[in-house]
This record gives sequence, structure tokens and C-alpha cells, in this order.
Amino acid sequence: MKLTNLSIRRPKLTIVGMILFILLGGVSLTNLPLQLFPEINPPVGAVVTSYPGASPEEVEDKVTEPLEEQLSTLSGLSNMTSTSEEGMTLVLLEFSWDSTIDEVEQDIITSMNQAVLPDDANDPSFLKFDPSMMGMAQMAITSDNQDIQDFQGDVEGFQAELERIDGVANVDTSGEVTEQFEINLDQEELESNQLSQEDVVNVVQSHDITLPGGTIETGDRSLTTRVLNTLAGEEDLSELVIGADPQNGEELLLSDVAEIELTTAEQTAITRANKEPALQMTVMKETDANTAQVSKAFNEEMESLLDEEEYEDLTAISFYDEGEFIQESIDSVSMALILGGVFAMIVLFFFLRNLKTPLIIGIAIPFSVIVTFGFLYFTDVSLNLMTLGGLALGIGMLVDNAIVVIENIYRHLSMGKTSRQAAAEGTKEVGGAITASTLTTVSVFLPIVFISGIVGNIFTEFALAVAFSLLASLLVALTVVPMMSSRMLTPPEEDKEGKRQNSSFIKGLERSIKWVLGHRFITLFITFLLLAGGGAGLTATGINFLPATDDGYFTVDVEMDYGTNLDRTTEVIEDIENILDDESVVADYMSVIGSSEESAGMGGPSGSHEAQMFVTMTDLENRDQSTIDFVEEIESEVTSVDADADISLSTQAAVGGGEANTVVFSVSDNNTEELDEAVTAIEDDLNDEDDVREVETSADERAPEMQVRVDQDAARDNGLVPAQIADIVHNVTRGETATSIQTDRNDNYDVIVKYSEESLENQEDLENLLIPNGEGEYIALDDLAAIEEGEGPAVINRLDQERSVEFTVTYSSDTNLNDMSLLIEDIIEDADLADSTSYAFSGEQELLDDAIDSLVFAFLLALLFIYLVMAGQFESFKYPFVVMFSVPLVVIGVMLALTITQTPLSVTVFIGLIVLAGIVVNNAIVLVDYINQMKEKGMPAREAIIEGVKQRTRPILMTAVTTILGVVPLALGLGEGTEIQQPMGIAVIGGLISSTFLTLFVIPVVYSFFDKETRNMNKRYVTPEGRVVYSYELEHYFQESAAQEENMLPESTDNEPGSGKNIHSTDQNEHLSKDDIIYLLERILQHSKGKSNNEEQENKEDRDKKNE
Repeated sequence: MKLTNLSIRRPKLTIVGMILFILLGGVSLTNLPLQLFPEINPPVGAVVTSYPGASPEEVEDKVTEPLEEQLSTLSGLSNMTSTSEEGMTLVLLEFSWDSTIDEVEQDIITSMNQAVLPDDANDPSFLKFDPSMMGMAQMAITSDNQDIQDFQGDVEGFQAELERIDGVANVDTSGEVTEQFEINLDQEELESNQLSQEDVVNVVQSHDITLPGGTIETGDRSLTTRVLNTLAGEEDLSELVIGADPQNGEELLLSDVAEIELTTAEQTAITRANKEPALQMTVMKETDANTAQVSKAFNEEMESLLDEEEYEDLTAISFYDEGEFIQESIDSVSMALILGGVFAMIVLFFFLRNLKTPLIIGIAIPFSVIVTFGFLYFTDVSLNLMTLGGLALGIGMLVDNAIVVIENIYRHLSMGKTSRQAAAEGTKEVGGAITASTLTTVSVFLPIVFISGIVGNIFTEFALAVAFSLLASLLVALTVVPMMSSRMLTPPEEDKEGKRQNSSFIKGLERSIKWVLGHRFITLFITFLLLAGGGAGLTATGINFLPATDDGYFTVDVEMDYGTNLDRTTEVIEDIENILDDESVVADYMSVIGSSEESAGMGGPSGSHEAQMFVTMTDLENRDQSTIDFVEEIESEVTSVDADADISLSTQAAVGGGEANTVVFSVSDNNTEELDEAVTAIEDDLNDEDDVREVETSADERAPEMQVRVDQDAARDNGLVPAQIADIVHNVTRGETATSIQTDRNDNYDVIVKYSEESLENQEDLENLLIPNGEGEYIALDDLAAIEEGEGPAVINRLDQERSVEFTVTYSSDTNLNDMSLLIEDIIEDADLADSTSYAFSGEQELLDDAIDSLVFAFLLALLFIYLVMAGQFESFKYPFVVMFSVPLVVIGVMLALTITQTPLSVTVFIGLIVLAGIVVNNAIVLVDYINQMKEKGMPAREAIIEGVKQRTRPILMTAVTTILGVVPLALGLGEGTEIQQPMGIAVIGGLISSTFLTLFVIPVVYSFFDKETRNMNKRYVTPEGRVVYSYELEHYFQESAAQEENMLPESTDNEPGSGKNIHSTDQNEHLSKDDIIYLLERILQHSKGKSNNEEQENKEDRDKKNE
């Protein structure tokens, strides 16, 4: 090892190199972006089109289906779902992960523009998913001394100050109370004066105008012209002349036909925080901004502003802060990383009983980590839960190389060698083995990089972090560790190595390995039984996609019957708030009742009949139950507060933005009758299951409506067409915004023209609505159309161009995703659906199905990489095969660990299995490499196997224990954000324990079958003296009794020692074959030659040392 010798001879050069790497890594660390998870950019886009006034059926027929027909031809499209509701449609396009949404954006725009849509439908627009669209933080602003109307002006200034912070894109507020001028028309006055609502709107608009003109020359100046006529308030509106009185010809003022007042606009949404009126504030960060840094700067500036006199009456209550959660999560994982390093140092001291060796490891660990930060920076990887989790998992592994080296150096020191000699020779002896083991472990992570889909996006950075840390640790083990050992370690005063070799542990280990070598088939049979049990029990605890993270908050969704007003929905919210007030683990809650632009756009309430609550829990250390457990505890009480309300509670899924503990699937059929029958049958069966907490379907969403069916003949007879009637009904029932005026105090107000509330209180008033026909006649709507109360679908879902109904099944924490999905499949199969009816999973189950296929492929590819790397290292295709037998041994421990901790199999456990494949072969590599070295020195194969186990058990146990203890903090799941890595930690610990123990006994047995010398070592012979001699004892016997070779006889090729069968006596005339004698003579010569080569090598090394 030239690099090792250089580092020993030139320590100052090595130190300078360390300093350079530390500086590079330190600078890289300060520039690494801080995020919760790696950036996920799914190939998902949406086409949104509005069709004002159209029912969901009209939207589906005239807008959605033409769009789907064009978009379905897009290349790479994997799923197309659409949602048609009143006045709009949304078509969601999911592409394969092999492409990006940017690559197909232009094709999508081209296709959607080719769709033939109604003239009064707006042009379709394309939206692509952007993670920065999600709010970085969400909070409520309240005041103890003022109403919303009074303090919302202060909030505007507060908001403007916050938007100036670097990294903040914008700050949105909702829940404001606005004022407007309302012009409430009197229908009778309009009729008597032969006016319509549209006439009034036109007059208001024509008197509030600012129109630029051309330029005029005045002297040497050129001036632009502008025509101004503005309305400044209620007085100006009242005095508007809208026509002449038909009876006397006098001017007719707007105040003659309408009441004009400045009033509070009708609220479509109410926001409350801890029962107090509030404004909701959502903070959006810039796309490339560091979330944690922006969050910190935002909170500091906000606290500073709240201390100012101008904003002292305001109170900010935070409900979600991604930056704060990121920082807390990363602090937890960082602490796990530090604890892992401390545990590794303790383990080293326990085994070697030398204070200086842990000190060397204590320097090697942070150095390896800092170098890793440099690698991460130059590969454009962020610092997040996955990269830090990879480092925390790798903390035990990255000391493995250093431990193997330092243990071997210490062993050579114990043999009486000098510090420099021990450092050089000890490192050289294991250098090949640790290089091979590091490359095999790194090769395990290559397939993870190639995994597509969301799993690949999440775990690629994890794999890179572990791989980089291991490569850094190899560099440290081959340079820094031998350099420091040559200066810091001294030979022990007593013969510790001799004492260790004669210890009861080593002697017991020697007896054990001799026993398994003598009972090879029994050993393999027991191992096979354990493997079979482990494989069968691996899925006993169920399968999930990813473990849920305890973000410390949950949501409560309330849905009433369509048409329920805000006051009635608020009553239900108040009842839930009273329940939450009595719970000590609840910190704060915010309620959004009704629909605002912000809430509807982000999947919140979409009408006065809906409400949503955001509930935050106290800090994790201040409560003794998880968020999910608390939700299940109060669910029954909360959901039963009102019989008219449909109430659901949900927590956030770890990745993907969905709800935790839910299965989502769709049932599709173009035959609506068969679809309805299938949905009813499936829903009824699901509700009968004990583990099902709630079943929601999109078919449940029905909207009551007043249906106006125009009589075309009656309309034509009165000089009208259906479109005119529809337009008038739409404007009258909704009101029209005529203009926006600015008062003398620079306050802006909308001017709304509408019929008075008394004019449209019920169906009878709607029937009596007068429709002008353009000839001065007014016809009652009842004479032009049939009016009746009906019901229509609020939302129409489609999947791949078929009508579909989406099911959302919430299940209890007593079961898991896979078991619930299997239950759903059984229910659907038993429902005897029509041939045209199909179903498909989405959400986490779809992700899990895709992930399992990718992970199985990655695991098999990892095994192939491991084998190829070892074949190149060993220059053999046989010994790598022996080493590979250590991989299945992990299944036993993983199964026991998952069962004991009741942890379901998940994607993170699969990743743990892939990681284990790279870890456990290292122990076998160290063992097999040492056995081969002993054989090259002339030691008989059986003795080499026994000696290899005796000498390599200590470093194997040390590396295993350090890796296990390094992962313990992750496996315990201490702190926030560690839930994702916890199952991986549990799997790694279980797999390492079983594999490490069994490797010491199973690998020697497997090796003995593949080695020519030991393949038949349990073959027995009878000497002329009647003594039974095993094959491995023949060399020794030949050396003692060379003259009696011809009288020896092979007894059996199959019997194991100790059976006592077919032991031949000396009076039998059976002898050794000629081939047996030749083979034994070859072994004696090889043994002698090995000794000679060994002595020559030692003499050469002595000469080299003298020359140095």
C-alpha cells in the first residue's frame, strides 16, 4: 500500500491534506441547502378550463370529454383523471417518471388548444406541479382589542413588511371583511320605468370612466389627453341620471329605482383561531430559497414587528412552519449521528482496552463526515432528512474500515513489532479486504440511484450520502488511521495477544467451529429451517408504503348538506372547538368555515356547507401519545357532535401530501347504472369491516339546485332565446360588479348592482321574476320556463375517459396498507361486478406497488454488483459465491426485529435490506480473505478456516457492534422527523445480529464445501494399527508413518465423524488408491513449499526494513 506508506513516512503532508479536506467540507456544509426531503418534481400537470354557469353534466359533455379526447394521445401518459364541477373542469395528467413535465409541456399545450370547446367557455390553461406552490408556513393573526374590520388595515402593513424578507415570494391573507356599495334594485320600479338590471349597470359604468386620448401641441410642448369622469361615493351614485320618467318626462335618478348603501360584503368564509376571529396568513418562499434559513429570518422579523407600537395589538399563532420542523428534525437526526459516533468509540475501548484507539476513531469519524459534505455539495445534493439519515446509518459503517485497520495494527503491536512496522504491515494485511468490502457496500447503492418514481427521488440522495461517507472512510482508514497509529500507539508491556489467544472465549470459539465443521449438514439444515421461518414471517406485521411522520398537527374536515349556510356550519365547528379545548395535548387550532379562493385552491372548503380545522399538538416531549393515537382516541366523540354533519379527522402522510392511514381507489364504468350499483355494494361491505374507520366516495357529493328548464316555444313567442333568459337569471341571482370607485379618502369599493334580498327570497319570487324582451314587455319567468327543485352531482369524476367514483377508505392503526388493500380486493371480487366495471388503486397503494417492483429489481441488481466486485477482488468466481451465502442470513434477524417491535414491512425496510446486503458481506469478506492468506502461507485449509475464525472474530464483532450501536438512535426514533428512518434502523440491527453470529459458523462450512482440500475432509480411514484417521489428519500421519502408506484404506466419502459406523479393523486388506496417495504427496510438497516461500518473504521484508 504505497498510499499508506506515504502517509506514515510523511505525516505533515497527511495533516495538510486533512486540513484542506476539512476546509473544503466546511465551506460546502455552509452552502448546502437545507430541506425537509429531497426535491420531488413529479411528472404531473393539469389542464384547467372554466365554463361559467354550466352544470357539472354540461361541463363534462362540452368541455371535459373534448379535452380528454385530445390529451389522451400524448406520449408517455400513464393516467388521466378529470373532475367536472359547476362552471369548471380540471384534467390531471400523470406521465411516466422517465420524462419530466417540462419535456411534455409544449405537447400538452398544443393538444389542449386543438380541443373544440363552446364559444362561452374560457380558453384552457396549463398548470404544472411546483413544490414551491405549497406554503412554507401558515398562521393566524388575531387581536384581543379589535375586530377584524379594525385590525385588518394593520395586517396589510404587517404583510407588506414581511414580503420584503429575502427568500419570501409573497404572503397571502384571507378572511378579510370587505365593504362595498350595493345598489339594491326595486323590480316594480324597474318595470314601471321600462328598465332592466343591465341598463343600470351600463349607466354606472358609463359615468365612471378614465379614457386616454391623443396628444395636442401647446407651444413647444406635446401633451397627452385623458378624459375623466369618476364616481366618488354614495352621493354621486344616488344622483346618477338613468333615464326619463315615462309619465312626465322628468329625469329619473338611480335613487328613484334602487336603494344605495355602503355595507359589509357577504362573507363566503369565516376564519377563527382558538375561537377568536382571525385572518389566515400563508407564507410562500421563492423556489430556490433555503427553507430553514427563510423560516428563521421570517420568524425573527415577525417577532420584531409585533414588538413595535404599530402592531402591538396583533397576535400571530403559528399552525405550520416547515422550516421549524426541518430544523427540529435535522437536529434529531444529527443527534443520532453524534450518539452513533460516541457509541463506536466506546465499543472500540471495550474491545481493545486502550484509550488512544478511541481517540483515533474520534478524529476519523468527523473527518469522514466533513469530507462527505464536500462530495454532497459538488453533486448538487441538499442537506435533508434522507442525506442526514444516510450519514446516521453510515456512522457505524464508516468506522468499520478504521476499526479493522486499527485492530490489526494493535494485534501486530501485541506481537512485539514497532509502531511504524505494525502500522504499515497491519494496514497492508487488511487493506485489500477493506477496499473490497467498501466497494461492495458502495455498489449496493448504485441500483437505488436507478430506481424510478417517487421512491427513487427520495432515496437517491440517501444512497449518495452513505456511498460518499464510506468512500471517505476508506481514504481515512488507509491514510489518517495508520499515520496516527504509528505516532500514538505503542506496544503493550505484556503479551496481550498471547493472553487473548489462550482466553476461554477463543478456546470456546475454536471448539465451536470444529464442531460445526464436523457436523456440516446438521449446521446447514438448522440454518435452512431458520431461513424458511424468517422468510415466512417477514410480512407477518403487514406492509405499508412509508411510515407516517408525527408532524404534530392534524386536520378536521366538516361537510354538511349542500346549501347549508355559514351560521349552521359554524355551530358544528363551535361544538368541535369545545371538545378540543378540554384536551391538554392540543396547543392551538384554526377553523376555516366556508370557501375562500385560497382554501378552495388548496383543497380546502369549497362552499358554505364545508369547513376545515387545523389542529396543532404540543411539542413531542410534552405529550405521551402520538398524533395518530390521539386522533383515534377523540375521533368517536368529534364525529358524533352533530347528526347532520359528516366529520373526518386525518393526519398527514410522510411523503406525497396525502392523508395517513388511507387507501384510495376508483371504480369505473361508462354505464352509470352499473357503476352506481357497484359503488353501493362496495361501500356497504366496507362499512361492515371493523378496521374501517370511514368510507368516503365522490358519489356522495350531490348538490341541491333550483332547475330552470326553458320552454323554447314560449321563449320564441316572446322574442327571446334560452341564452338571454339564462343570462338574465344568472345576473339577477348573483348580482353584477358594475365598477370600482375610489372615495375622497382613497378607499376603494366595489359597486354591486343586484335585486333586493326581498325580491328573491323563495321559489315563488323566482317564478315572478320579470324578464324584459326588448320590446318594452315584461314576462314572468314562470311563463317562459318550468322551475322545480332538483338535485345533481356536485362533482363528476372520470378516469382514463370513463365515468368513475373515487373511494377514500380510512383505516385504524391496528391494520396496515397492504392488509387493507387485500381486504378491498376481496370485497370487490365478491361483489360480482359487471364485466365493464373496473377498479384501480391510487395514492399510497399505487406508489407501493410501483416501489416493490423497483426495489426487488434493485435488490437483485445489488447482489449482482456485489458478486462482480468481489470476483474482481478475489480473482475468483468461487470465493465470492461463498461470501454471498451471508446475505440470506439477514432475513432471520429482520423478521424477528420487525415482529418484536411490531413494525410493518415498508419501503424503508426494503432499503434497509439492500443496505444489509452490502454490510453483511463485509464480515464474510474479511473472514474469507484471511483464510486465503493463511492458505497462501502454507497452512492446511482446515486449520486456516479455524484460525481465520479465531483471528477475525474480534474485528467482525467490533464492526458489527459499532454499526448496530450507530443505528440504535435511529431505531429508537427519538425526536421529530426520525420516523422514516426508524424501520430501516430496526431492520439493519436485526439483520446484522443474525448475520454476524451465523456468518462465523455458516461461512466456514460453506467454504469447506467449495475448497478442494476440505471438501471431503470428513472422509475417514483405518490404519493398519486399527486407528481411525480423518482426511485432514492424513498429512500428519504420513509424516509419522510414511512406510505404512500402502496399508491404509478409505472407509467412506459421506460419513460425518462421530457416527461410529464402518470403522474398519486392521485385518481387512483394503488400501488407499493410487490417486489418494498422489494427492496426499502433493499436499505435503505444497506445505513444504509454502513454508519455504513464507520464510523467504519474511527474510525479504527484514532486508527492506534494514534498507529503510
